[in-house]
Amino acid sequence: MTGFLGVTFDAEQLEAGRILFAQDCRFMLSAAELAQVPEAGLPEVAFIGRSNVGKSSLVNALTGRSTLAKVSNTPGRTQQLNFFELGEALRLVDLPGYGYAEAPKSNIAAWTKLVNGYLRGRVPLRRVCLLVDSRHGVKANDREMMEMLDTAGVAYQVVLTKADKIKPAEQGRAVTDAEAAIRKHAAAFPLVLLTSSEKGAGIPELRAMLAGVAAAG
Repeated sequence: MTGFLGVTFDAEQLEAGRILFAQDCRFMLSAAELAQVPEAGLPEVAFIGRSNVGKSSLVNALTGRSTLAKVSNTPGRTQQLNFFELGEALRLVDLPGYGYAEAPKSNIAAWTKLVNGYLRGRVPLRRVCLLVDSRHGVKANDREMMEMLDTAGVAYQVVLTKADKIKPAEQGRAVTDAEAAIRKHAAAFPLVLLTSSEKGAGIPELRAMLAGVAAAG
C-alpha cells in the first residue's frame, strides 16, 4: 500500500493508473461552442478550476507529456473545451478557467455558457476534477462551481494543486480545509487529493483514481 497524506492505493491500483497514462494521448479538438463538441464515445474526465490554478500543467503531468496541453503565464488563456483521447480508454477535457476578472465581460459570459452547457448535458462525463490552489484554498467562485455541479448531478472531486508551494505542515491543513468545504455538497467525491505537477507528488494516486473511473465505463 502507498499513499500521500492519508490517501492509500494498493499496488494493483497504482499499476492500473500507470498503464492507463502510459498509453498514447492525442489532442482531438478544441470546441468554441457546444455544436463542435465531439460525439459521445469514451468516458470523459474534465478538469476545471480558477484561472492560473495549473490545469494544463496537471494534464501534462498526468500524461507525462510536457507540451500536450498548452501552459501559459497569462490567466484566462484557455477559452475553449480542449479534448484529448487517452488510448482507447478515456477522454480528458481541459475546460476554461473561471475567476479571471480582467477578461472582457462578453468573453466571460461566452465561456460560462459553454462550460455550463457541457457540464450539464454531457452524457459520457463521468467525473470532474475541480482544481483548487492549495495555497489559497476553496474560494467563493469554487463554491459556486460546486453548487452548479450539485444541481447538475455531476460527480466531482477536489484536487489541490501546487503542493510544492506550501510547507509540509500546511499541506495537511489544506486537505482538511478542503474536506470541510465539500462535506455538504452532494455530488462531491469525499476524497481530496493533494498534487504537485512540478514535483510529481500525488500524480500516481490521481492516475490510479482516474483509472478506476475509466474501468467503470
